[in-house]
Amino acid sequence: MVDAGQNASIDNLDKDQMKTFSDFLMSYNKLSEMCFTDCVRDFTSRVVKDNEERCALNCMEKYLKMNQRISQRFQEFQMIANENAIAMAQKSGKL
Repeated sequence: MVDAGQNASIDNLDKDQMKTFSDFLMSYNKLSEMCFTDCVRDFTSRVVKDNEERCALNCMEKYLKMNQRISQRFQEFQMIANENAIAMAQKSGKL
């Protein structure tokens, strides 16, 4: 039997998962649109040209590397901010 507290936790988990999935889809759609716009030039054929495919792959790779680099920098910034907050709390005698 599931109590109200567990139901609330499950609902929050579902909302978090939906938010994460929604964020992923938004990023994927943005990447797809950006690379398509930058790389696809010839609409006279159903076949994707080699240069269009290479361009799209390079675009995607560059975007993902940039995103990874930004995430790393953000984590570094967060660690420094947390360390500074702890140091300030210790200095003011709160810890």
